[in-house]
Amino acid sequence: MRNLEIGSYRSAWFMAHRIRWALTQEPVKGLFGGTVEMDETYIGGKLRAQQSVKPRERPKDRLDAISNKVPVVSVLQRGGSVRSYHVEKVTAKNLRPIVDEMIAEDAHLMTDTSTVLASAGAKRKHSQVNHREKEYVRIESGEKVTTNTVEGYFSLLKRGNIGIYHHWDKKYTGQYLREFDWRYNARRLPDMGRTVVALKMTGGKRLMLKSPIL
Repeated sequence: MRNLEIGSYRSAWFMAHRIRWALTQEPVKGLFGGTVEMDETYIGGKLRAQQSVKPRERPKDRLDAISNKVPVVSVLQRGGSVRSYHVEKVTAKNLRPIVDEMIAEDAHLMTDTSTVLASAGAKRKHSQVNHREKEYVRIESGEKVTTNTVEGYFSLLKRGNIGIYHHWDKKYTGQYLREFDWRYNARRLPDMGRTVVALKMTGGKRLMLKSPIL
């Protein structure tokens, strides 16, 4: 608002969301092949400390550690692009359509030992790393089995949430995922190249202020 001398915060906020909407990437022309990493994370702040319980008072149910966070699933082609999705709940039912839409059947899928991810990727070659046993990478048949690349993307996403925006509303999560996916996918372009690509992406995309879905 200050840099562009826009009259109100609301106008600057809406302009930022219109830019994010313009950065919506077209569906991938081909399914992700080769080595593909997939993982889930949770975006949001920490729970505030629980109130102390008085003597002879029944303890209140303790909230789950992720109850105020938003679940995000990312599919990343090693050496290539990433696509991120806001899901209501991380279940095999919710993840299976993402796997089928994004990952080729002859791809090598790599995840952690989550049973949900194992079930969602059952039709593909699937390797897992066991984080509970402090396993983060291993060499298997000459190939590096790890989810470090997609977790590195999550670190950028969370740093943006905490360090840049501090907070974003659950209903706008998809908008911010568009932004950070595009940032990652355009990481190898020079500044002018990113500008040209972003301007070309604005064609035919319009976001209204009262649009019910972002």
